[in-house]
Amino acid sequence: MLQVANLVKDYKRFRAVDQVSFQVSPGEIVGLLGPNGAGKTTILRCVSGILRPTFGQVLVCGHDVVQDQAGAKSRLAYVPEVPNLYELLTVEEHMKFVAMCFQTMDVFESLKEELLERYDLTPKRNSLVATLSKGMRQKLAVACALIHRASVFLFDEPMIGIDPAGVAEFKRELARTRELGGSILISTHLLDTAERLCDRVVIMAKGKIVAEGTLDDLRHSSHLEDADLEQVFLSLTEEDSNEGPGLPVR
Repeated sequence: MLQVANLVKDYKRFRAVDQVSFQVSPGEIVGLLGPNGAGKTTILRCVSGILRPTFGQVLVCGHDVVQDQAGAKSRLAYVPEVPNLYELLTVEEHMKFVAMCFQTMDVFESLKEELLERYDLTPKRNSLVATLSKGMRQKLAVACALIHRASVFLFDEPMIGIDPAGVAEFKRELARTRELGGSILISTHLLDTAERLCDRVVIMAKGKIVAEGTLDDLRHSSHLEDADLEQVFLSLTEEDSNEGPGLPVR
């Protein structure tokens, strides 16, 4: 399970994330939504341990990402919007390297062929990562996220640049992971996809949570009983934007 409590992230005099709290339970997909600059990627980077929170706590399966980075990261898989891959490794070597880092070589051979086939990477298995297209890099990043025994999965715009067949397979992968009890946090601008995939959503604006819950919860709170997620999202984020710009850190 993922627990985020009172998370704050400051950049000098600018507060990018302001007192954010939420959790993702086992077997649940939660969508992290918001306009550009809302703080979504900053939250994912704090959760993954790339950034150190200014204040607050992030627990991954009970392991604090600041106090116990090794314990937290061993149970975490993170796929950023632009994967930072090792370009001088082949596709298969890259997957093996990740398995070695997470000490999951015992399952590597059994998973490798399945993942290569599932994400259409078999023809590219001996190709250098440097030669891959953006979509193929994204598929490799997803495959690497599944090569170790993660319990919490973070995805930042994972479907951007992937072809329709890859998107369909990724959606099936999310469903499989949820059925196996994985906790999934996914940031996306594809609201129709979020509406179909996510059990709950967290809507951000200017570093703060403006709404959280199921679509029915959000419809009720925004008094838009028959609206889809896009209409609810626009209503909530437009209301927040009318309050004026966010304040700097004092």
